[in-house]
Amino acid sequence: MKELTGMFGNLYEPIKALIILRKTGEQNQSDYYIESYDMDGKGCPINGHPLSVKECNSLTKALQVNEKKAQGFLTPKGLMPQNVLHLNSGANGYVIWHTPPQAVKLLFTENLGIPSAAANIPALVWKAGKGSLQIFAVDAKEFKETTPLYYAPFFNLYNDGRVCMGNVRIRIPNDCGLEQFMELWQDYFFNSYFSHLIGGHEPIKGNIVQLWQQLTTTAEPFPANVLNATKYQLKNLIR
Repeated sequence: MKELTGMFGNLYEPIKALIILRKTGEQNQSDYYIESYDMDGKGCPINGHPLSVKECNSLTKALQVNEKKAQGFLTPKGLMPQNVLHLNSGANGYVIWHTPPQAVKLLFTENLGIPSAAANIPALVWKAGKGSLQIFAVDAKEFKETTPLYYAPFFNLYNDGRVCMGNVRIRIPNDCGLEQFMELWQDYFFNSYFSHLIGGHEPIKGNIVQLWQQLTTTAEPFPANVLNATKYQLKNLIR
């Protein structure tokens, strides 16, 4: 997969470095000294000095702001979106959601011989954390824990549903809300180039190249009968 042209998130540059020193000796294990350094244009520490009260207050405010941002991670704007199946908003939070059958523009590398064009895809179940994504296909209109999962009929996927993102730079803000989180992951996936199968994985019954050559040149619905079943049910994605 190729890197997206639009980058999400912000770049940061070093402006301050702290060194914490502890006085040696068994009787002084709680005796600390903090030295503060400014950073020059090359990111090297300069002007070492004791940490001032003003610097300490600024650091405290910055940490409080970051804590508030973290508390907003995966928070919905209002009511829970209807396509969300499961939400874990803890420190290692993740979301499971579904999307319906739809026409989406897909991008393929030239070596596959498949035109990059809109094509109909099946209903999908997505599971994403801050740095990883799994995708499965489903052939169901209603969802329950025992809903069977099928391999998503795409390239660049492992047989456990994980997506190989290649050199795509994943940038999810610390305060990313639920709706934006799902939208970002779908954009990352569909705006990247499909290029190869991984480790002999066969996501469909038949020739996947011929399937997408046909679907990208017609308006045919995705044929659910070509999907390969996995050993997973929806409940297996909830940990």
